[in-house]
Amino acid sequence: MLNILKIKGTKSIPDFVQVRDKQMTLIAYFRLNQIEKGLTKNNLTSEIEGITELLNKIPFGTIHKYSPRNEQ
Repeated sequence: MLNILKIKGTKSIPDFVQVRDKQMTLIAYFRLNQIEKGLTKNNLTSEIEGITELLNKIPFGTIHKYSPRNEQ
């Protein structure tokens, strides 16, 4: 299980995404407009489609649980 957090930026700081594990350890941190690049760089290529879909739905500032395909 992964915890996904979408963070709203400011005028000078872009929007970001945090991906954390069950213990809330930071696994990935990348800009919202570079989802595919950020997930690839952090070895989450198998989850690009699912996490991208989730990020398009969720609001900023709330933690959402995401179950990778291999855990379902």
